[in-house]
Amino acid sequence: MAINVSALDAFNNELAGRMLMDTVYTGNTAEYVEIQEGIKYSEPLNLASVTPFFQGGDAVSNTSGSLDFTQRNIVVSKRTAYDAWNLQLLTSKYLGKAVLDAGSYEDTMTILSGLSEDLVKKAQQGNDDFIWNAVEGAVFPGSTVTAAGDGLKALLTAAGGINVPAGQTAITASTAYGQIVELIEAVDVNVKDAGDLTVFVGTSVFQRVVSGFTTQNLFHFDPTSVATRGGMYEVPMPGFPNIKIVGTYGLRSSERVVVGPASDAFIGTDLVSDTSNFQMWYDINSDSLKYRLRNKLGTQIGHPSYWAGNDLA
Repeated sequence: MAINVSALDAFNNELAGRMLMDTVYTGNTAEYVEIQEGIKYSEPLNLASVTPFFQGGDAVSNTSGSLDFTQRNIVVSKRTAYDAWNLQLLTSKYLGKAVLDAGSYEDTMTILSGLSEDLVKKAQQGNDDFIWNAVEGAVFPGSTVTAAGDGLKALLTAAGGINVPAGQTAITASTAYGQIVELIEAVDVNVKDAGDLTVFVGTSVFQRVVSGFTTQNLFHFDPTSVATRGGMYEVPMPGFPNIKIVGTYGLRSSERVVVGPASDAFIGTDLVSDTSNFQMWYDINSDSLKYRLRNKLGTQIGHPSYWAGNDLA
């Protein structure tokens, strides 16, 4: 007699299965640039420039030179992530046994730590995206946030005052070293020896750069020197001991390459911890688990003329 199982559902042992969260490349430009806290809406960067004027003669009694003060404002945008999960939806699924504690009030979850970690990573990823790609007055893609100020990509353009050498095209493995050298040449001479001179590129461009350095190997480039810092790729620029190349999430889909002193780029926020902290609570009125993540973010460049870039999209 044959076995007839047509009336039975297929077995799925959900309790034996792992709860697998997304893999997230967070990016963290804030690990490199300056942070200015305590900004509720707008706050200035106060810039000062002293220029001496030398006079000839044996007895100089006339004052000369200049001391100029200017300001560049950091304007932050309010950003809030908020959601509510009715966990009763899981009680009708066998999965509920795996992720819900005993009891009819679904106010806790055994995978809460995993969800919290995922929220923080994706928030940091979203922060890095906003820091680079915000455009003043435009609704940021994937949100309803109207940016109060430009991100770093919009600030670091020829229109913003940076130096753009002629003939720059998208970097390939074979042209990577030469093109980056051209950009370094275009950096203001006053910051060429800055200890934090940094080349910011997208993740795809970064991979081409490493591929080119490894293939050419004209300078005995060691591919094992590629490191990570704050969730970002980093490699030293061969021949330039004070310069590092950084692959950022915010420029992941861009051919833009910019070079300048990282300490001249600013991220404004109300409180640094706001960029990763969130609140989660059980609301008995709606019988749901809720979270809210709120922060304020803005960017500014102190001296655009110090920087160089290729101005590509």
